[in-house]
Amino acid sequence: MEVRTMHQIDLPAQTGFDEMLDRDHSIRPHYKPFFDWLNAQTPAMLGQRRKEAELLFHRVGITFSVHGDESGNERLIPFDTIPRIIPAEEWQLLEAGLKQRVAALNAFLHDIYHHQHILKAGKIPAEQVLVNAQYRSAMCGLDLPHNLYAHIAGIDIIRHGDGNYYVLEDNLRVPSGVSYMLENRKMMMRLFPELFEKHAVAPVEHYPTLLLSTLRQSSYADNPTVVVMTPGHYNSAYFEHAFLAQQMGVELVEGRDLFVKDLKVYMRTTAGPKQVDVIYRRLDDLFIDPLVFQADSSLGVPGLIAAYRAGNVVLANAIGTGVADDKSIYPYVPDMIRFYLDEEPLLLNVPTWQCRNPSELSHVLANLDELVVKEVHGAGGYGMLIGPKASKAEIEHFRDLLKANPANYIAQPTLSLSTCPTFVEEGIAPRHIDLRPFVLSGNTVRIVPGGLARVALQKGSLVVNSSQGGGTKDAWILEA
Repeated sequence: MEVRTMHQIDLPAQTGFDEMLDRDHSIRPHYKPFFDWLNAQTPAMLGQRRKEAELLFHRVGITFSVHGDESGNERLIPFDTIPRIIPAEEWQLLEAGLKQRVAALNAFLHDIYHHQHILKAGKIPAEQVLVNAQYRSAMCGLDLPHNLYAHIAGIDIIRHGDGNYYVLEDNLRVPSGVSYMLENRKMMMRLFPELFEKHAVAPVEHYPTLLLSTLRQSSYADNPTVVVMTPGHYNSAYFEHAFLAQQMGVELVEGRDLFVKDLKVYMRTTAGPKQVDVIYRRLDDLFIDPLVFQADSSLGVPGLIAAYRAGNVVLANAIGTGVADDKSIYPYVPDMIRFYLDEEPLLLNVPTWQCRNPSELSHVLANLDELVVKEVHGAGGYGMLIGPKASKAEIEHFRDLLKANPANYIAQPTLSLSTCPTFVEEGIAPRHIDLRPFVLSGNTVRIVPGGLARVALQKGSLVVNSSQGGGTKDAWILEA
């Protein structure tokens, strides 16, 4: 296949926002140096660089397994060599909005497990929190160091056709993907070193250092021992668990490597037991302690929650953070910002209909062919309907699901996610993208300038998840 450069392609009429092209098809100023470089490259060179990237990712072992794939085959996440570029002034707005949002989410989590002021004030219906499947009564009254629950947050950002940034969803339980952010940058610097001489791209490679610092700050211990806890190598994100442990220089452990004695957590080592102070856990609440949650879990550590409640170990993220990233709670985040911070939200929410409310359900049922419908606990692009792309059969199937269990769904307008030039089979063409920056909350809130840039590789697709055929890009934040 011959890869064509941008000037060899008939660009389609724009119906949304393109990150590189303005409405009149002129190149946006922050993309101009890259566009000039791209047009000076030969198709053969660009194609060869893409093949090199695929080979290198295979050698490193950056793969994932697909939920529901009974073959168990590991897949390579497609990597696109055309970066998403964001100018400094836009990033400053995003950074401020992300810090504001995560501060409010942490305040909300502390509140609902303590005095529940926001519920008493009627800002959020109490039943949507207290009977939420992600609400953990074991956390009630438990004081955490610095009142922090979401030490690591991945906030999914999209840009709509109006040019504005919107938060699509908050990921506070075990947000993943940061290893791809780091490996994508490493790959781009290896393949195209000359590009980084032409562009002042803000670095991201210090993320593991910031992560370790954040985890250490979460503990009251003088010299805390930190570990990364994984469900094991069969987990779809195991590469990332091992990668982050290696990058931070800490131990990667499974539940069987830990035990609890006298309300303290210890790690088995060749030199004998070693006390663990901070666990960066990459498994869900229900599997973490069989004495408190799922009794048949072989992944967790018996007694871990008792040690946690005694204040002898920190879990990052905290147990029970999932209630704050539940899609039924998402519509209330702007109210959280006003309630806890007395500020107006800097980042916009997507308008959302809660199908648990009869009047909103009626609207959704009458407009299914125009809306996106999501399960409130759904993830990875599963359990959702994109009305404009769905068949009549799919729409009717979702109509039945909504009528049977309306509280399990929310609906949103179909946003026209912005597009970015992307290498595809036919050459270079616009494809829809999003961005997941990673917010680290410790003594201060820090964000590396960038994030996981995901791209929907199928023409017209709005689903960027790797499990649904999406790929990734390097995200460049230009320094001022």
